[in-house]
Amino acid sequence: MLNSLIWLLGYQLAGELISRSLSLPVPGAVIGMLLLFATFCVRKTIPDHLKQTAPALLGHLSMLFIPVGVGLMVWRKMLETYAVSLLAIVLASTLITLIVSAVTLHWLQTRRTARGRQ
Repeated sequence: MLNSLIWLLGYQLAGELISRSLSLPVPGAVIGMLLLFATFCVRKTIPDHLKQTAPALLGHLSMLFIPVGVGLMVWRKMLETYAVSLLAIVLASTLITLIVSAVTLHWLQTRRTARGRQ
């Protein structure tokens, strides 16, 4: 378990260093996860200790939403002020995501079918 946490925190630290040193608008945790994913792609395998530890960590994932809930309570007044704008943004981004996913799936299926006929 400790080995897995060192891996995850190490990649998060690397992501934070990259994000802050290059002044990127992307959170360091996201960059760290991309680095971790790239490492898995290059290695073409996931270390056994991470395979064993991941289910236990995912079992406690709900604990990570506690800070978000506290943040929502702290910033409640501001969220109420911009509620309509936030709702519109969430609905629009969800709709855009669904449309792009559907178009991409249709394009990939058409491409796959075309290759099968050749």
